[in-house]
Amino acid sequence: MPPRLLSACAALVLAASPLAHAQDPAQVDAAAAAAAAHLKPDRIVPYKTVGTTTLTVSIFNPPGHRADRPVAGLVFFHGGGFNIGAPSNFYAQAQYLARRGLVAICVEYRIRSRHQTTQREAIQDAFSAMRWVRRHVAELGIDAKRLGVAGGSAGGYLAAAVTTLSGLDEPGEDTSVSPRADALVLFNANPDRGPDSRGFAKVQETMGDKWRTISPLHNLYRGFPPTIHFLGRADKNIPVSAAERAKAAIEKVGGRCDLHLYDGQEHGFFNYGRGDNTHFRLTLPDTARFLASIGFLSGPPNPADPIFQP
Repeated sequence: MPPRLLSACAALVLAASPLAHAQDPAQVDAAAAAAAAHLKPDRIVPYKTVGTTTLTVSIFNPPGHRADRPVAGLVFFHGGGFNIGAPSNFYAQAQYLARRGLVAICVEYRIRSRHQTTQREAIQDAFSAMRWVRRHVAELGIDAKRLGVAGGSAGGYLAAAVTTLSGLDEPGEDTSVSPRADALVLFNANPDRGPDSRGFAKVQETMGDKWRTISPLHNLYRGFPPTIHFLGRADKNIPVSAAERAKAAIEKVGGRCDLHLYDGQEHGFFNYGRGDNTHFRLTLPDTARFLASIGFLSGPPNPADPIFQP
């Protein structure tokens, strides 16, 4: 796809995000980093180099994990309107789910405030990251048939994009490995870039009939992976009606989509470090129960786990 088309779409996403312009990026990133400062991945390894930029993945392993005993995997893409954010935004969720028995991976991708890039590069990096994980499932100890993807806000769009879209790869990348996931965990995400989405008039003006190429909701397919979506009813970016449309569209192709709505909650309500972490603690066991229901984890959440304590 011509770069100008994806760049135009990037401008729409950035304008819609409360984190893109309303707050100083450095302050937001610093606050998020401080909240997760005590959380340490088992490994941080590079997955891609573009020019002088090396991008990494942060890996959390289950206790006593062995590569010759593969378990499920879950890849996280942070939010931030393609402008701010960091892999550590999902470290708390990743650490807990790894402790429950899967390999959790948090992805660094290019963002505007740090790399002076657009949505185009973020999408390319998301595809690259998923392909890197799939190429390395044997050494990571991940079951290739149980590799899920998770994301919040812009990261939720990336999670949906890698599972539905094509032709948005880094130039020259080996595309022989599929980036598609086997399950999706979405937090205030909007995979719709179609006629019912906000800002569609501008998308159509710029892209014409090519708008479908960047709209995950319009590229669903039979056998679409099971999905769970968390959204606050007071989210000013993503109306409940958009989430309900996505749920209906996934179910129409025979897929599963569990939609969890939270009264009075705004964009980013689920994040670790948000307030007293009430909704982080509410969404996390629901995530675990969903993953257990599709065979990614076993057993129910333990309410005595330290992460659920105030």
